[in-house]
Amino acid sequence: MIINGPNLNLLGTREPDTYGNKSFETYFSELQFKFQKTELSYFQSNIEGELINKLHEADKEFDGIVLNAAAYTHTSVGLGDAIKGIQTPVVEVHISNTHSREEFRHKSYIAPNAKGVILGFGLLGYDLAIQSFLNEI
Repeated sequence: MIINGPNLNLLGTREPDTYGNKSFETYFSELQFKFQKTELSYFQSNIEGELINKLHEADKEFDGIVLNAAAYTHTSVGLGDAIKGIQTPVVEVHISNTHSREEFRHKSYIAPNAKGVILGFGLLGYDLAIQSFLNEI
């Protein structure tokens, strides 16, 4: 299960120098083709509570969750607690290198409860996160 947070619905048009010019829907189709033997699901919301609800729903229904909580990564204790409270492992992904950006983006409430963190590799980070579940790195 891939879960994307706020403003990631704008990929392809929002800050293309930072996030690229491809929509996530286009990229998700590419992921589905690349990982044909793996059932992939995708959810995006700009609303924190909907992201928490989706994490709860995904628990035990999926072998892994790839989460790009976007700006909520740096502000949401609730998302961090939701990840701590579920059994399904979560890999935190960020398209940009958050540590090379504003200071407030250096703190993650997701990372302490995540299986791992991938950042700064563009959309390839999602591929790497999926592979981490398939190869059990």
